[in-house]
Amino acid sequence: MKKSTATIDVGANAGRSVAVIGGGIGGLTAALCFARRGADVEIYEAEPAPSTFGAGLQITPNGARVLESLGLAPHLDAISVRARAVVPIDALNGCRLGRFALGDRVPPYRFMSRGDLARCLTKACDTHGVSIHHAAPVSGYGPDGVFHTPRGSKQADLVIGADGLQSQARLFCGLVAKAAFTGQVAWRATVVAPDAAPEARIWMAPGRHIVTYPLKDGRLNIVAVQERAEWSAEGWNHADDPANLQAAFADCCAGLRQMLDDVTQPRLWGLFRHAVAQNWHKGRLALLGDAAHPTLPFLAQGANLAIEDAYVLSAACDATLNLDSGLARYQALRRPRVERAIAAANRNAVNYHLSGLHRRVAHQGLQLVSRIAPGAFLGRLGWLYDHDVTAIS
Repeated sequence: MKKSTATIDVGANAGRSVAVIGGGIGGLTAALCFARRGADVEIYEAEPAPSTFGAGLQITPNGARVLESLGLAPHLDAISVRARAVVPIDALNGCRLGRFALGDRVPPYRFMSRGDLARCLTKACDTHGVSIHHAAPVSGYGPDGVFHTPRGSKQADLVIGADGLQSQARLFCGLVAKAAFTGQVAWRATVVAPDAAPEARIWMAPGRHIVTYPLKDGRLNIVAVQERAEWSAEGWNHADDPANLQAAFADCCAGLRQMLDDVTQPRLWGLFRHAVAQNWHKGRLALLGDAAHPTLPFLAQGANLAIEDAYVLSAACDATLNLDSGLARYQALRRPRVERAIAAANRNAVNYHLSGLHRRVAHQGLQLVSRIAPGAFLGRLGWLYDHDVTAIS
């Protein structure tokens, strides 16, 4: 395996064999983090080819710090839109309830395509000698770093389960509580909007909301959420008729309806609440991202938390030859923060969908805060955005 000499200071990871199960954003970041610390890394991805599914991502400063520490800052600037503000809107009448500037945060808050970020990480992985195997689903795990692929059983010093919501690695690590339907479904789509302002807009209506933000290629990313009594198929990639999305917001303002009229190929999925895994590691297997802590999309932290996980896992393992000790430290560092972020996302799910008197009071409150203390709205998330895992792990 070829390996770049452009590594950071290495410790116990030097020469370790690391197998990453899953080639999403979290898996790619983990592979790059370990490779830069001198590990021999291979990725096993079930999809037959690199996937661009997923449309847009919000990479917040906490996630960006990790990516920039990996030398990716110039590449992120090339593929992203720098976010300038968060703008809550009454979706029924189109009235802006405030504008909360993101300021000159360092690193900046960015909007980007999931596919663009995956390609950026893949190129960096290739530079550092990471091998990526496509059409290589892992069907099970054994002791001592053994895992099973269509090409036979493999073994590594460390196996990283970055295999998402339906993680098989998660099952191997211990008892998993059954997921509970949240009573909400979500659509994801993009439309052409070359002149969209560089801001995240939150369109709020009783029982539903939409978040929109621009991407580098002149598209507008749309995530729409609706409360619904029943849902049977959990997942990310179900085709749906755009008329169903349009009907869900038919009573909203003309500007929002016109935007949704341009949607042609929405994807729909049900939102399920999963408990954070009790055990993030077992033997030589460790979990990260959605495999350890599935996160609802109401705080834009799914990818960012996975990126943080990847850095902390690599650093904790690099600090000791004893993998058990390193993996225990990883879980101890990550679990409290992840649980706090998930709780904050769950609160947003409620606040975006208010109705009646609660809605009027909340909207008046946003307008007041926007006038007299605009920094307070995003300041309450300082614990999230200002966190720097590269400094503490």
